[in-house]
Amino acid sequence: MAKKIIVIGSGFGGIAAALRSKAKGYQVTLLEKLPDLGGRARVFKKGDFTYDGGPTVITAPYLLEELFLLFNKKISDYVKIVPLELWYRFVFSDGDTFDYSGNKSLMEKEIINHSKKDLNGYYRLVDFTQKIFDKGFTDLSDKPFNNWYFMIKQIPDLLKLKSYKSVYSLVSEYISNEKLRRVFSMHPLLVGGNPFTTTSIYTLILFLEKKWGIHYAMGGTGKVVAALEKLMQESKIDIVKNAEVTDIVTENSNVKGVKVNNNFIECDYIICNSDPPNVYKNLLKSDKDYNFLFKQKMSRMDYSMGLFVYYFGSKKKYENVAHHTIYFGKTYKSHLNNIFEKKILSEDISYYLHRPSATDSNMSPQGNDAFYVLVPVPNNLSKIDWSSQAEKFKSLVLEKMDKSVLPGIRENVINDFYLTPDYFENDLATLHGSGFSIQPKFSQSAYFRFHNKSEIYKNLFFVGAGTHPGAGMPGVLSSAKVLEKFF
Repeated sequence: MAKKIIVIGSGFGGIAAALRSKAKGYQVTLLEKLPDLGGRARVFKKGDFTYDGGPTVITAPYLLEELFLLFNKKISDYVKIVPLELWYRFVFSDGDTFDYSGNKSLMEKEIINHSKKDLNGYYRLVDFTQKIFDKGFTDLSDKPFNNWYFMIKQIPDLLKLKSYKSVYSLVSEYISNEKLRRVFSMHPLLVGGNPFTTTSIYTLILFLEKKWGIHYAMGGTGKVVAALEKLMQESKIDIVKNAEVTDIVTENSNVKGVKVNNNFIECDYIICNSDPPNVYKNLLKSDKDYNFLFKQKMSRMDYSMGLFVYYFGSKKKYENVAHHTIYFGKTYKSHLNNIFEKKILSEDISYYLHRPSATDSNMSPQGNDAFYVLVPVPNNLSKIDWSSQAEKFKSLVLEKMDKSVLPGIRENVINDFYLTPDYFENDLATLHGSGFSIQPKFSQSAYFRFHNKSEIYKNLFFVGAGTHPGAGMPGVLSSAKVLEKFF
């Protein structure tokens, strides 16, 4: 009889792990706390509007295609994924813009418009990020880092690639213009990191985008989740929703099963797509099993920023607003320091604005527009009382958008709601309400992250943002590939 695997959590990492395990012949049960699948990528409906809950930027789409190929099926029969011509429009506080794309001549024009002398530096930066990509993504993104010796062997290459530098510091070696430095160093924010402290290994995202482009799933990222759910059903994976795991039962150095709604479900292996620090702190009740070094690891972790996400429908269409817009406030380093270190709110915000109807007219009712704006904020270690601060912060966000990318938006909102770090902590069970689990610093990367194969229990495994290789859709999908080295 096939051995049984329980997967806890249905984010992209958990779904990918369930499918890869099923393809290897295991009996797989996927347990999801919420009434719908997707985790951060779940879908929200309010009135006539439908909103993608979280990830909206699809890179490395082959990682999704692989999951369908495991069962000799084509992703195109389930969901339509299209490339975008304009990847991001960057907007600065003085009204200046930078259109970021895969078009070589247009990129040259944009760079020259800002700083002609930085064009050569840009190409040198791209060449260097390709070397980082070849090592960090191609060679290592699907390799387990649970072995200290394996980590030691990587150090010479990592030193050559200047992994000890921050993303911003590395970019600044090649780019002198401050606006361009922001454009080419912002990528860590997409995976929960501060560009001034995130290891420069994460500049590989810059090249990853150039290699495969940026894509969009017609109907929204939720359509990808729905396609994967259908594939799991066809593959006879047992999907149980409204099934909150309250306890992982252990015996000696093994996990034996889980408690769900006061029922015990036994298994041979557990794969957690739930946030590792939350699992170790709140789902595993046997911290007496944790040795001194692991307790130190738990205590020293720095967590990603929190997120304030405002979803809103507009009765006015903003035809000239791009699919993806990133707005930079006046300050950069000090603003990020307020979020990550001081953990305080400030009025000089930056934000990411998603307008899917720029590509897909069906994403909002006729004549309307649907958006979400994601604003980095401190995580819940800040002790911010969102029950009293959220409405004021929403007003600030609307004011900033009204004065920058969406003039008149305050008078045109007809449908809205928001999520704060409290949602991430309570509904998505991330420790301290972090948006992306732990930060992607060098001291929290590869071997130093939470291992894909638990450091404590022989048959407990992790996928998702908090384990290797990290957050972001390519990262969490690759974490499921790492597990194939163990099963």
